[in-house]
Amino acid sequence: MTSSPCVHLNGITMARGAFILSLFLFSVVSQALTPTSVLTAVDQARLKTIFENAQPFTDIASAHYSILGLKLLGAGVAKAQDACNFLKSKVDSNSVQSLYHATSASKALGNCQLSLSEAKQVLTGAINESSDVASLFYAVSALTNLGIKFNSADVSKALEAALKKDDSLLSSVYALHIASQLSAETDVKVYVDSVEDLIAQADEVDDTYMQFEGGLIVTSLFIDGAYKLAEKAKKAPTITEDKVVMLANYILSRKHTQNSRNGYYVVTALKTLSENQYHVPVAVSLVSSVAVAAAEPKVQVKVTNLMHGSLGKLAVTANSAIHTEDGAVVLSKKPFTLSASDPSLYELDLMQAKPAPGFYSIEVNVTPSKEDKRLIGTSGSEVKVKVTTEIAVLNSEIAVMDRDQATAAKATKVQYPNKIEKPVEADHHQNVIMKFTLKDKTSNKVMTAHQTFVQLINTKTKQEVIFVAEADEDTSLYKFELDVAESAKEHFNSLSGKYAMHLIVGDAVVQNPFTWYLADLQLKFPETPEAESKEPTTSQYAKKPEIEHMFRQPEKRPPVTLSKVFAALCLAPFLLLIILWVKIGANMKNFSLSLGTIGFHVGLGAIFLLYYFYWSHLDMFTTLKYLSLIGVVTFLAGNRMLGAIAKKR
Repeated sequence: MTSSPCVHLNGITMARGAFILSLFLFSVVSQALTPTSVLTAVDQARLKTIFENAQPFTDIASAHYSILGLKLLGAGVAKAQDACNFLKSKVDSNSVQSLYHATSASKALGNCQLSLSEAKQVLTGAINESSDVASLFYAVSALTNLGIKFNSADVSKALEAALKKDDSLLSSVYALHIASQLSAETDVKVYVDSVEDLIAQADEVDDTYMQFEGGLIVTSLFIDGAYKLAEKAKKAPTITEDKVVMLANYILSRKHTQNSRNGYYVVTALKTLSENQYHVPVAVSLVSSVAVAAAEPKVQVKVTNLMHGSLGKLAVTANSAIHTEDGAVVLSKKPFTLSASDPSLYELDLMQAKPAPGFYSIEVNVTPSKEDKRLIGTSGSEVKVKVTTEIAVLNSEIAVMDRDQATAAKATKVQYPNKIEKPVEADHHQNVIMKFTLKDKTSNKVMTAHQTFVQLINTKTKQEVIFVAEADEDTSLYKFELDVAESAKEHFNSLSGKYAMHLIVGDAVVQNPFTWYLADLQLKFPETPEAESKEPTTSQYAKKPEIEHMFRQPEKRPPVTLSKVFAALCLAPFLLLIILWVKIGANMKNFSLSLGTIGFHVGLGAIFLLYYFYWSHLDMFTTLKYLSLIGVVTFLAGNRMLGAIAKKR
């Protein structure tokens, strides 16, 4: 039996589909998440300045954040004795929060002993089942700072009771810090396990960032607390590597803060992620220029932790360098060389691969010389560079050809950066043609540029006309053709004269963009009266006449006779009512001569009279002003009249 063509075709299709699917899955897996940036030396210097500028301190909390921030950055506190005296004068011995800030800051200063005779009693008294989690955190942390022992069992019991009353995200994060400070024999498994539940509450943004509700402070407290607790329990926190990197990326996105408190929380989280025993993200940063050229062929990267610190000896490899425009791979598995001046600086000579000008994405893989399970994000890091080059203009010429092509074009060659001595003359029976080629000086290959324009400037009026020069897709030969007759009215307002001709070439990957004044064109357009009248007599930059806005003229009123006839028709029912009242008679017995009755009827009549004046003399705004006054009086009088009628009934 022979298989049918359909079955054979389906088999091929399924095989191709399986191959494409496997290729897609491989590419997704290979693109590991890596840190987006690091806290560079410049960032650290800026944060250091923010912490230093917090002095003189205004409150004890700002002193805490400033002093600890400087310590985390490895800097000392200027006027440390003044800072210590401030802590002594501002600490409130009856407030556990104040004691927490003061003891944290004094411990960071080192030689600063706070005389807190009542502190132990206040802090131990705060450890009870009626306290909230935040108070327990402040109390336990302050006791730890002072080196005062506390009963871990009592703390654990109080913390459990507090979490039953308030198990919010912030309280649960504070619980991690409290548990990390309990004694070694205390069972903290429930808090270690809670890390996985807490990370599930975080929000992901663009598959790159992860944060908790509450922003920077809560996220930083979680990172610091989770790893402190992990070190106490000697067990890695249950956070996947991708989520660790996403948390780090969120913290790094906030590194430009100008606030000392936020700056402290940024440094705290990044310091923890750089020095813990379980997860240390590897950051690959481009430190050389984005532009790579024959004169500067090396790509330099720093491979560090998030605090821009060295990770020891590493093997750094350019897994691939891909041209982003066409996907061409110019190198693969190319090792970087270690710089002799910096143990975290690595270099790669990209120009050895002879890449074409353009933008490239280099995927970098990092392997430690000695196995280090802490390092995460070691593959898939990308640095983006652009290969630039210098260009030259070749085979440039300008020709004037009859529109009917009866005679051959007379071409004049010109070489960059020279200019044709005599003006090139052309009238409305001719076309001006310019041809040129761009060459890459490095590879000697013909190339194209993104921006190629021909600019014509009238030497008398300074009027500018710009055309786009386009290259042939097959030969990359640029050709610009100006039809003098066709373009006369549309582009030049039929203004004959001398025009300076410039060639403008530029590109993101061109090192030597230029504007070349290559010739003068003497253009003669068809003579028309409009051309003479359109010739500007003043500069195009001169002050223009003022434009005065003209409102629409109001429409004419109808004839007076028509208006009077319409008014009579409107009044006819009222006159008929008066006549019928006189003939039949009107019952006026219930009409009382009270102030409310008279005021209401007079006001009602005034409203009708106002309508007449609105129709004959007044505008809408004036009418509304009078109507508001008359209406209020009529309303009050009518209300009083109706009240009197109801009372009489």
